[in-house]
Amino acid sequence: MKKAILLFPLFIWVLSLAAQKKIYLWSNQNMPNSKGLVIKDSVANERVYHVGSPYIEAFFTSDQENTGGAVLIIPGGGYARLAHEVSGRQLAKWFNIMGMDAFVLIHRLPHSPDLVQRHMAPIQDAQRAFKIIRKKGKSWGIHPDKIGVMGSSAGGHLAATLSNFVEDFSIIGDEIDKVSYKPNFQILVSPVIDFGVHAHEGSRENLLGKNPPDSLVHWFSMQCQVTKDTPPAFLVHAANDKGVKPINSTMYVDALLKHNVMCSFHLFPGGGHNISLRDNPGSASMWVSLCEKWLIEIGVLSRNE
Repeated sequence: MKKAILLFPLFIWVLSLAAQKKIYLWSNQNMPNSKGLVIKDSVANERVYHVGSPYIEAFFTSDQENTGGAVLIIPGGGYARLAHEVSGRQLAKWFNIMGMDAFVLIHRLPHSPDLVQRHMAPIQDAQRAFKIIRKKGKSWGIHPDKIGVMGSSAGGHLAATLSNFVEDFSIIGDEIDKVSYKPNFQILVSPVIDFGVHAHEGSRENLLGKNPPDSLVHWFSMQCQVTKDTPPAFLVHAANDKGVKPINSTMYVDALLKHNVMCSFHLFPGGGHNISLRDNPGSASMWVSLCEKWLIEIGVLSRNE
């Protein structure tokens, strides 16, 4: 019996690894905003530094646990890199435990020499990724109205951008063009929101370049893009976050409330810019269970009929 107990977690881990699948977003011929250069992927210290062919890494839950919910996870990294392990894969496995399929986005980074417009590549890849999930979701047991987006730090900025931009920048003339990229919910952890006075300067400069025009700053300040059609939001931030000021989240929540968008906001005294799935100080450790309860509350974790 003891041997069986010891082997069981290993068996689950093997199943988890087997459930991963890499899905590329574009072919070499149809990737928009590309000069056609060959860029080699670069990964070091659990971070992605260069992306030639953007993709999503799929983590599927078991058929028995499947609720029909799914989430696109966008890792943080200040638009300079992607922390795809701690703010990507680890979160994906957590969603699997809750009965949701999860997809980690590895998008092109603005510093790539292949890009025609540096600031457009991340949102183009995010829109395309979300469409692919919704398009293929039925075959994976995903309900088309239970698909959301999650992002941490700069990944939270891209998640909010996906949730608010009304124009489709991923159109290439194939059947996926017709699919909606609009998330049904958004989960933002320590998100970059403002690109103005309260901006995380590194994220802004990495995405928009030095001294961007005011029009571009306004366009990418997500509190300015909220409408009544913005999806419900769950936000987490630490009051002592020195990297991304918590006013980023409060500005976004204020905009959501003004437009009568349902939101749940949790500002914890500790955690800095390190709130993650585990090892959070004090009350910040509660965000994981609060998020799960919120997903139940909005109907995402209810079982498919």
